[in-house]
Amino acid sequence: MVAAVRRKVPQREVARRFGVSLCTVQRWLQRAEGQRLDRIDWSDHSHAPRRTRRTGPVIERKILRLRRWLKEHSALGEYGAPAIWREMQQRGEQPCPSIPTISRILSRHGVQDGRRRVRRPPPPRGWYLPAVAAGQAELDSFDTIEGLAILGGPDLTILTGISLHGGLAAAWAAENVSAKTVVAALVEHWRSVGLPAFAQFDNDNRFQGPKQHADTVGRVSRLCLSLGVTPVFTPPNETGFQAAIESFNNSWQAKVWRRFRHHSLRRLQSRSARYIAAHRQRHAHRIESAPRRRRFPKRWQLDLQQHPHGTIIFLRRTDDHGRINLLGHTLFVDRSWLHRLVRAEVNLDANRIRFYALRRRDPASQRLLGEAKYALPKKRFKE
Repeated sequence: MVAAVRRKVPQREVARRFGVSLCTVQRWLQRAEGQRLDRIDWSDHSHAPRRTRRTGPVIERKILRLRRWLKEHSALGEYGAPAIWREMQQRGEQPCPSIPTISRILSRHGVQDGRRRVRRPPPPRGWYLPAVAAGQAELDSFDTIEGLAILGGPDLTILTGISLHGGLAAAWAAENVSAKTVVAALVEHWRSVGLPAFAQFDNDNRFQGPKQHADTVGRVSRLCLSLGVTPVFTPPNETGFQAAIESFNNSWQAKVWRRFRHHSLRRLQSRSARYIAAHRQRHAHRIESAPRRRRFPKRWQLDLQQHPHGTIIFLRRTDDHGRINLLGHTLFVDRSWLHRLVRAEVNLDANRIRFYALRRRDPASQRLLGEAKYALPKKRFKE
């Protein structure tokens, strides 16, 4: 190519003749400028920079010391590259490497705890509730952590909660968690932060109510309905629906329970409260940008004997005959919708249940599968 151009052949003609771009011809002409063809180095040059800048050993040692300090003293219990970078920014450390640089330093010294895994794109948050998926309504999830025991002390149960969009966390540690204590905790929590549109639970008897009797609406459901909050019960043995609260449960156990040695319930409650405060401060912007919560009514009182009004949502999976179990009844949904997810909306005012199809692969399509008549019997609630 260089020889042809030197013979006065136009550069564009040379590029067409050799099947390359014009810039390729010009690059080799620049390489050969002013030299004999037999003295030119025609080998490809590396694209790597001639000089690289590596963080100095003093900065690396400072980052490693800061990681150890955060691991022992951070209120959030976070000590990865983003946490180290935030702490250096707050302390005014100069120079302050970027988060990727700090991550490479941690990897180079073998102090990375996390493991990479393949993640596939999930459906949007709260995809099974259209208003939540659209970001128009907030959903609070609640769960319990059991099997914890203080050395020489009682067995403990931790009631936890977190909002789906805002990440507003809460936790209550007690020797025993019953339906009554759950109601008291929810009232305290919602008085403080406001009411969501939905409250989600698993199928624990403390949340849903005793299952040995048909047509039972438990204490927690009656609380939600009296406040205009729609209770949502997830399907048994299904993954994903409780992902937010289960993730928070793991974080709470890692940052509070396993991080310290607790000598009393009061000490555990104090450390848990400190973690919750730090967690809310950390997610303050997310909490503020979440869907608006309603104010808790001032003169409200829970009347368990009042007949429930409103809607209860059950997420269920159909059996091999297209049926689901709901409130102690076996209800037919659709003969063609077998072993698939269904959202059953029990409207206690209209005395009707509507069944909607749910698919993770197509979360936007939730067609109505059918309806069934249902009237909740009026009977006295056994307190």
